[in-house]
Amino acid sequence: MSYLAEIATHVAGIPCIVGVVDYHREKGSYSYHAASDLDYYGYTEAAWEVLDRRGRKAEWLARKLTNDDVSRIEETIAIYMKGK
Repeated sequence: MSYLAEIATHVAGIPCIVGVVDYHREKGSYSYHAASDLDYYGYTEAAWEVLDRRGRKAEWLARKLTNDDVSRIEETIAIYMKGK
């Protein structure tokens, strides 16, 4: 599979790669007429997969993800994609 980006990270202390399948960033309008906070501030959406260090899907490792891991990985993806 072709990924938009492959980012080195770790899950449960195990080195791995996150393959970014899809990424969308919507800028905020910063208008008082925005329909919601998402429209006002903007948001990002990312679809990604956990891969082993050889680039193969690692579902066994994805099952070890914690909420903190997911937040950290999504923040890392946002920072990485902003630089592109």
